Amino acid sequence: MHEVLKVKKRKASELKAGQRQFRRVLAGYGGFPRPLPSGSKPTKRVALILRCKECKKAHSMKGFRVKKLEMEAV
Repeated sequence: MHEVLKVKKRKASELKAGQRQFRRVLAGYGGFPRPLPSGSKPTKRVALILRCKECKKAHSMKGFRVKKLEMEAV
């Protein structure tokens, strides 16, 4: 038996190389460094974590797109 948890998004690190480059390009004069995304996707990607109730070991599932995720307690 496993307990199912929905993965929550955490705050992005400001120390990652890509984020440092983004901040450097954004500083000073000039516009946004990339074209702004046109439109949005109709669904969000959801990832689940399965945690064993006996040994507490966790396994993460591949993310999948779903409009609405409902989990019911059994």
